[in-house]
Amino acid sequence: MAKPNILQMIRAPFLSSIIAPLLAGTLLAVYINETFYLVNFLLVMVIGVGLHAAVNVYNDIYDTIQGTDKVNVHRNEASGGSGILQDHPELMGRMFTLARASLVLALAGTVALTFFIERSLWPHLWFLYLLSAFFSKYYTAPPAKLAYRGLGEVSVWFAFGPMAILIASVSQQVGFHPQVNLLMPATGLSTLSILLAGQLIDLDADRAGGKHGVASRLGTCKTAWIYLLVQLAIVANVIAMAILFPAPGWPLLLSLIPYLLIFPKAAGIIMKHHEHAAMVKKGAKLTVLIHIVFSFLLIVGMGLRVVLM
Repeated sequence: MAKPNILQMIRAPFLSSIIAPLLAGTLLAVYINETFYLVNFLLVMVIGVGLHAAVNVYNDIYDTIQGTDKVNVHRNEASGGSGILQDHPELMGRMFTLARASLVLALAGTVALTFFIERSLWPHLWFLYLLSAFFSKYYTAPPAKLAYRGLGEVSVWFAFGPMAILIASVSQQVGFHPQVNLLMPATGLSTLSILLAGQLIDLDADRAGGKHGVASRLGTCKTAWIYLLVQLAIVANVIAMAILFPAPGWPLLLSLIPYLLIFPKAAGIIMKHHEHAAMVKKGAKLTVLIHIVFSFLLIVGMGLRVVLM
């Protein structure tokens, strides 16, 4: 069996979850400031990708050490981790090195970005880096083990929503701003929807490994309803932005196309079959597709606002 490469070890396809809010936050800040700082943008992308890579690798490491991945028989492309350390336990040391190197890369980007933004924004930047670094490791690592103590959902929403949007806007010399604040929830909720669908699939393994997220604590029925409410909250957030943002706001409504075309089927599967992991896998795959299309069209909508302003 061929050994996995670095892209597989960091689960590169899932980096879209951080790239999307960084792009959306950057484009919104460009709209607000009417200025684009290219170097700042490149540096914040380095920070975001480094931190998210660390999350993915540490997650695999500690879910393996703590036994969750070992008992997961439902692993798939939408949940359950990469499974790399189950097939290649000899790569544990290399995975630790990769996770630490990713944090160092993000730290280097943060140090560099400090010299390109206004001094008043330095506390924002460094608080966001330090909190993100904490989440990166201690989402699954002891002693915090956020995902094992029922805090994983909050940290995922916060990291891929408010934190990602704010660090992108800060890199473009924009701090807390009414438009930035209004954008914050949607991207984090989109990533959270994937986590909730995945928890329905991984429920038995999570309970066996002591990973007590929403599904483990509340059961599959309540989790399915929470999934539905999270998705509807995204729709409401986008509509609110389209109405409350300065014109043009209509391009943001493009991001709701997957909610018209894909979401009804995904929600139907998850609401009807929430107790059956094999069936939920189909809904989880559609949820990932919704997330990808939504993220892409949200970026397109933000870009159109810049072009048309």
